[in-house]
Amino acid sequence: MSVLYPEIVIVGCGNPLFADDGFGPAVAGELGRLQLPDNMKVIDAGLGGPHFVFTMLDPEVTRKVVIIDIADFGAEPGTLAKFRVEDLPPGSYRDAHSWDLTEPLQVLKDHIDITVIGCQPGRVTAPDFEIGLTDEIKSAIPRAVREVLNEIGVDYGTAISHQEPDHRAAAAGETCGDAW
Repeated sequence: MSVLYPEIVIVGCGNPLFADDGFGPAVAGELGRLQLPDNMKVIDAGLGGPHFVFTMLDPEVTRKVVIIDIADFGAEPGTLAKFRVEDLPPGSYRDAHSWDLTEPLQVLKDHIDITVIGCQPGRVTAPDFEIGLTDEIKSAIPRAVREVLNEIGVDYGTAISHQEPDHRAAAAGETCGDAW
């Protein structure tokens, strides 16, 4: 029987039709271009998909989940912060359909190591459509890629060794604390 999700799952959440809400899928797209170990899977969960991804994880197989999404934590647009599930008050992390995503994460957090890498958005247009990230959010993508790789224990140089160089990622060199 094949496993739906492997040991490490990286989930990009958001909708590129709503400006900066497309940050998670953009980071997932960049990560998908890298050479990652076979025990890892990058998923563009889109807008409504996270609810289903989170409820379909098997704690017997998956040991780590990294979620990339926008998060309003009162910082300058493009600032990144790392959160644990415990940092997310119940009901504070909802998708556009008002599904409370903290609920399935609260259930999983005792069995799976979960990290949320959030980016302070500059502009989210839902329900109006606007395709494209603001410049501040675009510049956060390489930093987010590096932080995800750090979080999952993959050396950046090894991950890109068999791929065409991505000059957008070359600017990433910052380290992170809680917010960076």
